[in-house]
Amino acid sequence: MLTDLQIKKLKPKNKQYELPDGGGLFIRIMPSGVKTWSFRYTFDGNPRRMSGGHYPAVSLLNARERLASALKDVERGIDPIIKAKEEKTKRKAAPTFQDLLDEFLEIELQYKPSGKARKRLVEKDIIPSWEKRKVTAITRRDAVILLDDVRKRAPITANRLQGVLVRMFNFASERGMIEHSPLTGLRRGKESARSRVLNDDEIKKLWEGLDLENKNIDIYRLTKLALKAILLTGQRPGEVVAMEWDQLDNDFWTIPGEKRKTGEVNKIPICPMLAEVIEQAKTYSSDSKYVFRSTMHKDAKKKEVKPITRGSMAKAILRHSEAIGINEPFTPHDLRRTLRTRLAEIGVTDIVAERVLGHKLQGVLGVYNRHS
Repeated sequence: MLTDLQIKKLKPKNKQYELPDGGGLFIRIMPSGVKTWSFRYTFDGNPRRMSGGHYPAVSLLNARERLASALKDVERGIDPIIKAKEEKTKRKAAPTFQDLLDEFLEIELQYKPSGKARKRLVEKDIIPSWEKRKVTAITRRDAVILLDDVRKRAPITANRLQGVLVRMFNFASERGMIEHSPLTGLRRGKESARSRVLNDDEIKKLWEGLDLENKNIDIYRLTKLALKAILLTGQRPGEVVAMEWDQLDNDFWTIPGEKRKTGEVNKIPICPMLAEVIEQAKTYSSDSKYVFRSTMHKDAKKKEVKPITRGSMAKAILRHSEAIGINEPFTPHDLRRTLRTRLAEIGVTDIVAERVLGHKLQGVLGVYNRHS
């Protein structure tokens, strides 16, 4: 009989090998180090082998329980392998909400620039409640109640989440998981557009507060520089924090289409003040692929440093705006709106200003005017 300690200590070899636990249960160790369970039994006089899942996701105790259940099926004249296949077929025929999300991600969501953000929305606010629910059992009333709960906390988030849900259930209908979407015609909650724009005095105070030599404003230095970059370029905060050294040459910062909300490449001229910000960032992040690297966030799978987040910039502003001397609340995205408003004030045409922000030109201009 094996123990958990013995299994944990098992090391991979050049070839896969197995160790018995008894009664037909084996642990298999692959050259990659992956450990899997297998059950051996005889059915109608024929030897059979059945997969029992991966260790440690399936513990020793769980594996023994699964084997005991499989052997009971054999005694009743049921082949456990056939039973498992039939259950899998049933699950595919009646998918859960998690199954829907997985298929939606694989077929559609992963190819959209905003796919990761939409997936996070669903995983945070829906999966905890609906993960194992059958898609066919989810009603319009279920969705309304869930969205109302989110709306109490975050009205705008609720609208974004509703948009993702509506598309997911349309997708489920298209893929034959359900006959018709229960969310057709569901109206979004009212959403008032933000209008916050920093005035000249506030811009001056913010710029002084973001100076790296200003020790009174204790914001992470690369966060300070990223906020300056938003104000200087007018680009989306998420695009700014994701800036990579490979996207920069002497004169331009080129954002690939897959990194942008619109899906189109954007080429931003590097003005002298932005060049100075980028040069300052080299002191702290030249060893990272990101200009505005984080010291907190790391990708565990790839073992590489990640950039600072939009959330960390928003928190920095929230904590320090009073010390900077700005009393009215503002967000990193408000800096983008500030630049757009200031361009209009100094007489820059709407077409040029929209191109500066990286917006798609609308109407016939977007179709016929391709000059940059």
